[in-house]
Amino acid sequence: MKIPKEMDAIEVAKPGKPSGMKLARRPVPKPGQGEVLIKVAAAGVNRPDVMQRQGKYPPPPGASNILGLEVAGTVVAL
Repeated sequence: MKIPKEMDAIEVAKPGKPSGMKLARRPVPKPGQGEVLIKVAAAGVNRPDVMQRQGKYPPPPGASNILGLEVAGTVVAL
């Protein structure tokens, strides 16, 4: 499978209402040690995603501001 260079992602541009979320193009990350790359078929929004969007649950240092902690898909790289 050929892995694209970019992907679509929902990021938190600013905390607050749903208008604080925006669709963005991002480089496809390369998995590090102990990580996998998933071609996402479906994503869910859970409570931490909602709280992060509201500015009440910041991502850990060094983590992405991309929402979607729950996904289903196919592992395409290790």
